[in-house]
Amino acid sequence: MPELPDIAAYLHALEPRIVGKPLERVRLASPFLLRTAQPPIAQAEGHTVRELRRIGKRIAIGLDNDLWLVLHLMIAGRLHWRPRDAKLAGRSNLAAFDFPDGSLVLTEAGSKHRASLYVLRGEDSLRSIDPGGVEVLSSGLDSFRRALTAENRTLKRALTDPRILSGIGNAYSDEILHAAKLSPIALTHKLKPEEWERLYAATRETLKLWIDRLNAEADKAFPEKVTAFRKEMAVHGRFGEPCPRCGEKVQRIRYADNETNYCARCQTGGKVLADRSLSRLLGSDWPRTLEELEALKQR
Repeated sequence: MPELPDIAAYLHALEPRIVGKPLERVRLASPFLLRTAQPPIAQAEGHTVRELRRIGKRIAIGLDNDLWLVLHLMIAGRLHWRPRDAKLAGRSNLAAFDFPDGSLVLTEAGSKHRASLYVLRGEDSLRSIDPGGVEVLSSGLDSFRRALTAENRTLKRALTDPRILSGIGNAYSDEILHAAKLSPIALTHKLKPEEWERLYAATRETLKLWIDRLNAEADKAFPEKVTAFRKEMAVHGRFGEPCPRCGEKVQRIRYADNETNYCARCQTGGKVLADRSLSRLLGSDWPRTLEELEALKQR
């Protein structure tokens, strides 16, 4: 799922292309994309884009008649800038927003179409879809800590809860925790003051690093290939590869459709965290340290 740095890059690329330009036509190839009936989407056509905003992991396009088109890309939704009146052929093409200089096309890979489009009127309606998470880049350490300690949760879950922090998901939470040298299963109520300072700094620095990096790429070309797996990442998606800090192999915890990647040496004091599926298989034989894990592999 595109996260804060990815959404920021989309907005960075869209601003010179559509702000101040009239939305001439909206074409929907999938009737399931549009999740609102009122106001009618036809009322958006012919009106000029006034501003763009990020609301969590959503992209909000504000028009001069006080309407907002809000796109939630979910896991597999992506945006593309194509020639004007680009055709919507194939199952992956869900919608096109036609402007004088090109068309913004929304696609979604796979058969489970979860991406959504909302048409809202006014600021109050826009605020109603905001999950309410803290904007880390504009908040202080105290408000950051208060948000994460409202409930006693693991750091991984707290960082990725949109009601707690805005725009952070599976990929960047892995990178943040690695940068902070903290375990993904550490509990928020048990963090020490110096650990809070490390986590706060790592969160801001990681997001800024990737926003700057992706915006620089968007200056060269529209971000057509947004992905959660990038070769420059420290641990996310790099299971079995060397940690860039200590050289130890990156570990993982798998659950449902996601996985958490971490470095046992840097983040958990050398302890290998239990993976649910393998824990069931190995039971009491589950390796607790990197040394036990290596011994198990050599059997």
